[in-house]
Amino acid sequence: MASSPGPAGIGGAGAVQGSGSSGFALDSGLEIKTRSVEQTLLPLVSQITTLINHKDNTKKSDKTLQAIQRVGQAVNLAVGRFVKVGEAIANENWDLKEEINIACIEAKQAGETIAALTDVSSLNHPESDGQITIFTDKTGVIKAARLLLSSVTKVLLLADRVVIKQIITSRNKVLATMERLEKVNSFQEFVQIFSQFGNEMVEFAHLTGDRQNDLKDEKKKAKMAAARAVLEKCTMMLLTASKTCLRHPSCESAHKNKEGVFDRMKVALDKVIEIVTDCKPTVETDISSITIFTGIKEFKMNIETLRENLCFESKENLSATLEAILERTEDFTDSAYTSHEHRERILELSTHARMELQQLISVWSQAQNKKTKSVTEELELSILKISYSLNELKKELHSTATQLAADLLKYHADHVVLKALKLTGVEGKLEGLAEYACKLSEQKEQLVETCRLLRHVSGTEPLEITCIHAEETFQVTGQQIISAAETLTLHPSSKIAKENLDVFCEAWESQISDMSTLLKEINDVFEGRRGEKYGYLSLPKPMKNNANLKSLKPDKPDAEEKARIAKLGLKLGLLTSDANCEIDKWENQENEIVRYGRKMSGVAYSLYLFTRGEGPLKTSQDIINQLELKDDDKLMLLLEINKLIPLCHQLQTITKAPLQNQVFLKVDKCITKTRSMMAILVQLLSLCFKLQKKLQMENNRWVAVTDKNSVDGKT
Repeated sequence: MASSPGPAGIGGAGAVQGSGSSGFALDSGLEIKTRSVEQTLLPLVSQITTLINHKDNTKKSDKTLQAIQRVGQAVNLAVGRFVKVGEAIANENWDLKEEINIACIEAKQAGETIAALTDVSSLNHPESDGQITIFTDKTGVIKAARLLLSSVTKVLLLADRVVIKQIITSRNKVLATMERLEKVNSFQEFVQIFSQFGNEMVEFAHLTGDRQNDLKDEKKKAKMAAARAVLEKCTMMLLTASKTCLRHPSCESAHKNKEGVFDRMKVALDKVIEIVTDCKPTVETDISSITIFTGIKEFKMNIETLRENLCFESKENLSATLEAILERTEDFTDSAYTSHEHRERILELSTHARMELQQLISVWSQAQNKKTKSVTEELELSILKISYSLNELKKELHSTATQLAADLLKYHADHVVLKALKLTGVEGKLEGLAEYACKLSEQKEQLVETCRLLRHVSGTEPLEITCIHAEETFQVTGQQIISAAETLTLHPSSKIAKENLDVFCEAWESQISDMSTLLKEINDVFEGRRGEKYGYLSLPKPMKNNANLKSLKPDKPDAEEKARIAKLGLKLGLLTSDANCEIDKWENQENEIVRYGRKMSGVAYSLYLFTRGEGPLKTSQDIINQLELKDDDKLMLLLEINKLIPLCHQLQTITKAPLQNQVFLKVDKCITKTRSMMAILVQLLSLCFKLQKKLQMENNRWVAVTDKNSVDGKT
């Protein structure tokens, strides 16, 4: 199947989408249909190849004739299934219906032609004389096969356009709702619009997630992953930042904080569409943006070509290329965070590389004038020397960047500055805010520069993208933490301002954790372990002191399972936001329903953080322990509505069931059940709030009537 590389799951023309995740079927059914198209196409390719490679001089035994006929029939049947899928897609997309139907008709005709030409079972009978078959018209089979592959490709291209159109439409819906959220002035209106926004974001996440899984280009896949990560994290930030603005409408820092979230989401949405449509930026990549490791790799390839072709490259170009590489090492030598020893070593190795190149050029000139054995050997030695010199430079740069990153991560592991900002905020100390905001800015600059250095030594394009994403995240999130802290300091008693600061601090801590993983991956690539994949979120880990599990090996989730857990987590996170919105409506925050609702919401939110590799839950067993609710925790709220009771029992059954090497399945079920409970909780909180308001109105009316009767009685 033809598939041009596309960004993070987005193939260009010819890619069939939707095969990456079976956890969530789209309402339109297109994901299932396109996956069916892909699965139908695979056997077609091998069967057609078998027919075309059939030799004319093959002995016409009964066994051979039967085999040829079976292949032809199989092709025709596969084409029939393919055509049904294509027609189903056409019926749902009227703008492309005619084109798809024409391609389907061509495919059907080609399949029938192949079936007719391979109907050779009667060739050994006299009455079959004169029959046109694969033996008498092999050209006909080839033409039919070409027509079939051409028509199949057309359908796949059109199906791809449908998927791209769906993603663009979904993005436009999200943008339209975001514009409404930006202009909203009342909390009640915000809750309603944000609920719609959450549903649209879930749909967009599904579409782009499937697209990302289908991408073959690892660089584009990494770009898509980065853009989707921004959107997911910003969805939670948007909620608290908007609520803070509504609660404190005249606070400038609150508006600045909110605008930052909206701006970043819009950029991420545009990036996704750029990847999906395979649109190249208008400004071509500057040569200075190429990393040092990439530059060294290309330079070494050029000098190694001299072994075969002495005129492959000009001496001037080769010198200019090396100078461009060494100029970029100034990012390391000019950095205030590079140690004196590393700086001196990098400068020394750079000088040595220049000397080795001059020696190579000298020998190269001799080799062009006289091709003797001694000159050839000297050229080989010069190539090896400069290659070794550049390898030593790579080692030094890698050591400098990774050591700096490791030291920085260790130093900031306890997040002292974030804790101080939170404390300063709730105490309302503006002087303290200025001090710790300055410290956070310094920390941000350190992390940003470290990410730039790591990018130079990342070794692969996907890791380069990850470094850029980390750099941008620290740059933006650092400013947003400061504006959120300023809002809290100006309104120290505001619960929503405190919650908002917590959300941005969690995003910072999450990026620090991601950077630790990134550092490990960069080291693995450098040491030749690039094929290793790390367990997703620590799912699952062998548990200690459990006799029943001694002989079990943990089951490792595959890509589809990871995607499913991530999508479940996103849905759960959005439902948690809905629940918190309902809770915030209550004037009496100590109401029993509110307290238990908040507790359930907290449990659900910790599950959401787990699916992102964050929060207090670190292993699958932590999830199971967390969901083994105590009786006094569940009775007061769960008995309020019958729907919650069976869900609660099912959840308890799942958590207490033996693992039997199915940890992933158990976690999947736990999150699914919790999501269902949260959906009911949101409805329950809303209903209780309305009933409480109605009850208050009735009580007020009763008091008014009683007072009137009392006055009348006295009269």
